[in-house]
Amino acid sequence: MESAGCSAAAVRTRDMESQRDLSLVPERLQRREQERQLEVERRKQKRQNQEVEEEKRDFFTAAFARERAAVEELLEGAGSVELLEEAASRLQGLQKLLNDSVLFLTAYDLRQRQEALVRLQAALAERRQELQPKKRFAFKTRRKDAASSTKVGAAPGIPPAVESIQDSPLPQKAEGDLGSSWVCGFSNLESQVLEKRASELHQRDVLLTELSNCTVKLYGNPNTLRLTKAHGCKLLCGPVSTSVFLEDCSDCVLAVACQQLRIHSTKDTRIFLQVTSRAIVEDCSGIQFAPYTWSYPEIDKDFESSGLDRSKNNWNDVDDFNWLARDMASPNWSVLPEEERNIQWD
Repeated sequence: MESAGCSAAAVRTRDMESQRDLSLVPERLQRREQERQLEVERRKQKRQNQEVEEEKRDFFTAAFARERAAVEELLEGAGSVELLEEAASRLQGLQKLLNDSVLFLTAYDLRQRQEALVRLQAALAERRQELQPKKRFAFKTRRKDAASSTKVGAAPGIPPAVESIQDSPLPQKAEGDLGSSWVCGFSNLESQVLEKRASELHQRDVLLTELSNCTVKLYGNPNTLRLTKAHGCKLLCGPVSTSVFLEDCSDCVLAVACQQLRIHSTKDTRIFLQVTSRAIVEDCSGIQFAPYTWSYPEIDKDFESSGLDRSKNNWNDVDDFNWLARDMASPNWSVLPEEERNIQWD
């Protein structure tokens, strides 16, 4: 009798559990249906995002090809300054188009377009130089006003005169000699303090090459800036309207603001940066980045003249052409720790 009662109780318990399980079936089905719908929406959104990215790439490819062909045609037939200025204007538009497209371009596509842009800029510089009246190239020695434009360091054996590429055209066939057929800068100097003012720099191309243990201060708004073969130098520059190029440098400290930064074959260098596109490093090591902090009395005016957007700074958004792994940070560059950013520029 007792056994029969236990059996009946067990049966009732099983029935209750079965009823409870059955009552949960609609809830489970509803939850699964919700999960299925969410997955469908996720896939749909992903597909739409991919389509948008593809449309952007297609638009950029067509627009870039069209503008590139227009610039090439202008350069081929350019026999006047007016045509060259039109080519320069369209070339600036091409640079802006590239800057606006970096977020959805692959590293390979970005590199290909930038190299095409560099070739066009070099071709523009060559055509401009062809139309300029020929001048005899010479380094000028400016002794009387050396105190206003160049401060000589205390290293023994260094003459007070500074070799300044001030008023003479230089050949511009190398990458980075862009934008204008007239170049100013400094070359082959050691242990000196070198300066140029806004009136000397405005929308000109600055070339700094083969400098050692020098401090260079550029107050103003250059068009482009190129620093090559520099060791142990400090470079402070006002806003550059277009591109800054570094090549074959080591143990340097820079403060630069620009539209585009490209660094090649450089090591152990700190860069305080304001850039509106993404910086690019290639064949580099030991590069450290921090936000741009240099200032001087007329810098607001120079930023306005440069056309740079001060609210947009991608100082820590860097592409390394030698590091394609997306899931690991590049070992060739890093963010400079905040405790190491307090530099006395003057």
